[in-house]
Order: sequence, then structure tokens, then C-alpha cells
Amino acid sequence: MEFNEKLQELRKSRGLTQEELAEALYVSRTAISKWESGRGYPSIDSLKEISSYFSVSIDDLLSGEKLISIAEKENKSSIKNICEMIFGVADLMAIMLIILPFYPKTIDNYVYSVNLWMYTETSQYNIMVYWVLFIALILSGALKIATTYLKIEKGQKILTAVSFFISIVMILFLALAREAYAAVVAFLLLIVKSIVVYRCVKSGC
Repeated sequence: MEFNEKLQELRKSRGLTQEELAEALYVSRTAISKWESGRGYPSIDSLKEISSYFSVSIDDLLSGEKLISIAEKENKSSIKNICEMIFGVADLMAIMLIILPFYPKTIDNYVYSVNLWMYTETSQYNIMVYWVLFIALILSGALKIATTYLKIEKGQKILTAVSFFISIVMILFLALAREAYAAVVAFLLLIVKSIVVYRCVKSGC
């Protein structure tokens, strides 16, 4: 007997509707419907709840092979979420390019390092481009973290591609404008994101 059939049998033996079982297991009715129709399997935590609620062992619900498959899938999903979070944090770190003193300012023949708010040694056009690129990257990181936290998978690849594009344009622009310190920091953040994506791909996420 397949898992979906076992779950239906256990539910009906208790005289429960899908809604009532969903409430007992703290999941949605849609999840129960999906499991009972054979269109998916519960997570390990949900399996434990089902096992405890109906007083049956997990082995009685699923074969060892299927259990291993679910565990592997959950592990890959967890690794992917961690990678996405780190990627987003790396983009948020672009705020350093705004608040830290990476830009030169000459005062009485002395060169001081100032943050972007106080930087006046370049054209207004350059300043405007810096602000646009830095804010775009920070917003991209915030959106990446939010969608990962909310488990929204749609659009993640697009966000990653957009982030890489902004980073590359930003590095090139900073380099051409001879903003050495800012360009190095932006490049290091790009390296971090590249490593994260490589690790994720390597682990099969």
C-alpha cells in the first residue's frame, strides 16, 4: 500500500475530514489533499507528527528508500536556502560602499577618506550613478532574503542574475572612475557571491 492510501485509511479510521486532520497536524488542507492524492510527500517533521498522531511508526508509513529520498531532498533544500540567504547578505553588505570612508577628499592640501555622503571630489553624474548602483544592489539583497524566508522560489534565478549584472557594472564603473578602495570591496563581494553559487551548484541544489 502506498503512503497516500495509508494516510487516507488512517484518517478515515478516525472519522476525520481533511480539514480536521490538517488542523491536528498544523498544516494546510491543501497539503493533506496533495499527500492523499499521491502528488507529494510530507516533510520529515510532518511525518513525525503523522506518526505520533496515529501512533504508528514512520517505517509503517513509508519505505526506507522513500524516506531517504525525502531526507536528501530536504537537505538540498536547506543548503539552497542557506546559500540564498548568504547571497542576499552579501548584496546587503554593499551598504559599506555608502557608509564607510572609501573616497578621497582634499582639505587644506591633505587627503582624507570620507563616506559617500561627504564625497565631492568627482562629478555629480558619478555620484548619482554610485547611489543608483549601490541602492539597487542593496534592494536586490533585501528582496533575495525576503523571498528566501517566505520560501518563494519563483524568480530566484532572475534575482541572482540581476545581482551579478549590477555587481559587474558597479565594479567596472568604480574601476573606470579610479575609486580603488570601493572597487576592491565591490569585487570581494562579487567573489563571495560567486563562491556561494558555485558551492550550491556543486551540492546539487
